[in-house]
Amino acid sequence: MQDDLIARARAWLAEDPDADTRDELARLIDAEDHAELAARFSGTLQFGTAGLRGELGAGPLRMNRSVVIRAAAGLAAYLTRNGHAGGLVVIGYDARHKSEDFARDTAAVMTGAGLRAAVLPRPLPTPVLAFAIRHLGAVAGVEVTASHNPPRDNGYKVYLGDGSQIVPPADAEIAAEIAAVPSLTTVPRPTEGWEVLDEAVLDAYLARTDAVLAKDSPRTARTVYTAMHGVGKDVLLAAFARAGFPAPDLVAEQAEPDPEFPTVAFPNPEEPGAMDLAFARAHETDPDLVIANDPDADRCAAAVKDGTDWRMLRGDEVGALLAAHLVRRGATGTFAESIVSSSLLGRIAERAGLPYEETLTGFKWIARVEGLRYGYEEALGYCVDPDGVRDKDGITAALLLTELASELKEEGRTLLDLLDDLAVEHGLHATDQLSVRVRDLSLIASAMRRLREHPPTELAGLRITNAEDLTRGTDRLPPTDGLRYTLDGARVIVRPSGTEPKLKCYLEVVVPVAAKADLPTARAKATELLTAIKRDLSEAAGI
Repeated sequence: MQDDLIARARAWLAEDPDADTRDELARLIDAEDHAELAARFSGTLQFGTAGLRGELGAGPLRMNRSVVIRAAAGLAAYLTRNGHAGGLVVIGYDARHKSEDFARDTAAVMTGAGLRAAVLPRPLPTPVLAFAIRHLGAVAGVEVTASHNPPRDNGYKVYLGDGSQIVPPADAEIAAEIAAVPSLTTVPRPTEGWEVLDEAVLDAYLARTDAVLAKDSPRTARTVYTAMHGVGKDVLLAAFARAGFPAPDLVAEQAEPDPEFPTVAFPNPEEPGAMDLAFARAHETDPDLVIANDPDADRCAAAVKDGTDWRMLRGDEVGALLAAHLVRRGATGTFAESIVSSSLLGRIAERAGLPYEETLTGFKWIARVEGLRYGYEEALGYCVDPDGVRDKDGITAALLLTELASELKEEGRTLLDLLDDLAVEHGLHATDQLSVRVRDLSLIASAMRRLREHPPTELAGLRITNAEDLTRGTDRLPPTDGLRYTLDGARVIVRPSGTEPKLKCYLEVVVPVAAKADLPTARAKATELLTAIKRDLSEAAGI
């Protein structure tokens, strides 16, 4: 068994085009580190609807140039087999370790396979890539990014020609083509022949960002902004300047791209401590709004002053605020969200007489909603210009939210005042999340199995009126690994994360509110219920 492991590692080493991972793997082979070799060679990194994402390193269970070249060859074969021979593939990348190498390898493979390849001019936000696919008439796009994952990770996200991420069965068909690549020596990789795009594609994206704002709307809100060591700063500053907003006050320590993400444990605005520097800057400058992008700038986080302190708005709160703003502006079309997001969006759409759709988790599903006008997901993702970017976009979301803050500022009001209005009108929709990060993925499977075999009948004293195993699908949703519980005045969804080693539980309680004076009592009740649901769900799942 160990001899076979060493043999597979030596065969991989012989093909590896990267000096860094060759040296790393050679050291492991020489040291006969069977445990570490097994961790890298006991399978392959699976290509799915999130593409590829994993830790950087040598071997088929890590992200590296060998894995990327195989993935690109599989994608090229899939495109050719599906009638896109000679078509254009646009490639973008972030500022993580190896991202530029992975982008260049992808361009070389596409070129070698007879497709045309065009690479964005430098590390840019993911929404610029999503825009470029439709703008340039490409048949597919690739973004090299691990979004808000830890520094040691990278990833490979695939879009098709409609500018939205792949969904089944395309993912399985691409995975089959990847598995059919016999050896890297069979993959032609010329050293030239692809195009490196100039600034015109970015200029076109920035021109499109203007379309999300109302003509002659107020542009007075002052902001503090953090790029979270990612690629958002220059594009966001350019978009804000075009729009005529005051220049955002930057969190200098996090403004420039840095693949080590030195000031945060996880470069995700939702993680504890990630926004501390932004809040410190806000205490100094007293802006109207704090805005953050994640490292590839497809997500947007916001914080507001609450008394003397600063408070992060939940993704669901921002989602409702943007929806209310669009309704106020007379938007038409379908409002959509994933099943893990707050049901408040449905209430807002219903009151406005607008179509509403619920989808599975992920913008790959939201983006496919027919007639989409606005879509959001609780994990800080917002699509406010689906005709331009059919994916979440942290730049245009920041623009629209700052426009709303400006309008409210002119009225002597804040985003919190609007949230209060929505609670009185539709009931207080309070959401929270129980998220468990694991090293051993079997713990997630064990928790899901326990909930299926011994389902709870009540949580926080609230009776479960409907329990759905989403692996069977519903009349409106395709199958997915998840559980949905409907309670009297609450809702719980449990699912494994598609991009991180986490079990995620999404909680929502709805408390009726008769008048604004009742909000403190309603909030206290909601907090009590959410805390109790978390406790009971943890016990039921054994986590």
